[in-house]
Amino acid sequence: MSFDFLSRTELLLSEEHLEKLANSSIAVFGLGGVGSCTAEMLCRAGIGTLCLIDGDRVVLSNLNRQMAYSRNEIGKDKTKAMEDRLVSINPDLKIKVYNEFISERSRFLEILKENQFDFVIDAIDTLSSKCSLILSAIQTSTPIVSSFGAGGRLNPEDIRVDDISKTKNCRLAYYARRILRRNGVRKGVRAVYSLEIPSKDSVTLEESVRGKKSTIGTISYLPNLFGIYCAAEVIRSRLKEDHSSGRTL
Repeated sequence: MSFDFLSRTELLLSEEHLEKLANSSIAVFGLGGVGSCTAEMLCRAGIGTLCLIDGDRVVLSNLNRQMAYSRNEIGKDKTKAMEDRLVSINPDLKIKVYNEFISERSRFLEILKENQFDFVIDAIDTLSSKCSLILSAIQTSTPIVSSFGAGGRLNPEDIRVDDISKTKNCRLAYYARRILRRNGVRKGVRAVYSLEIPSKDSVTLEESVRGKKSTIGTISYLPNLFGIYCAAEVIRSRLKEDHSSGRTL
C-alpha cells in the first residue's frame, strides 16, 4: 500500500508501524454516526483492509451527525456510499462489503470465521444484534470494542473507554451486561460509553423497526467522538508498544 498521503502520520509513528496498520484487517459492524466515523478514521490512519457491514440506506435524518454522507447519497446503500468515500481517500484500501442486517449469532460467527479480522468494531444500535456480535467475537477470540449510547447526550467530557463491567449511566450497556452475564461473560469487552445521564425529553416512541422501539435525539458531534474513540482503541491496540522509544501508544 502506498503511504503517500500518510507523511504526517509517519512523522508521529514510523514506517514499521505504518506497515503494521497497512497489514491490519478491521471489521466495522454498523455504519451510522459512530461506525461511519470509525471507518473513516481507520482509513485515514492507514489501515489496509476494512470490512463494512450494514443493510441500511442513507436518509435525510442521518445528515445531522453522519459525516460520511450528504444529500447526494440519500437513497444509496450506506456500504456503497462509505466504500466510495473511503476509496477516494485511499485508492489502495482493500474493502469488503456485506450489505445486510445481521441478527443471528450464526451469521456473525460465519463472517468472523471466514475473514479472521484483527479487530472488530461494534457500532450496532440494536441490543440483541450487539450482544450476538460480542459473543461471536469472544467465541472466535477476535478483539472487539463496543460502542454504547451516544444519543440524548451533549457532553464530550463524559465519554469513557473501559471494560464493559465498569460502564454506568447507560441503559444500553446495562441490558447488554445482563445478556452477556447470562451467557457467562462478565468482563473482557472494551466499551465506549458516556457517564452523562441522557435527557428523557430526547426520546420519541415509535413502532418497532428491526428491534428499535424509539428514536433518540442526537447532536452532531457526539456519535463522531464515540467513533474516534473506537478507532483510537483499535489503532493503539495494534501499535501497543513503540519499540523505538519504549513508550506506550
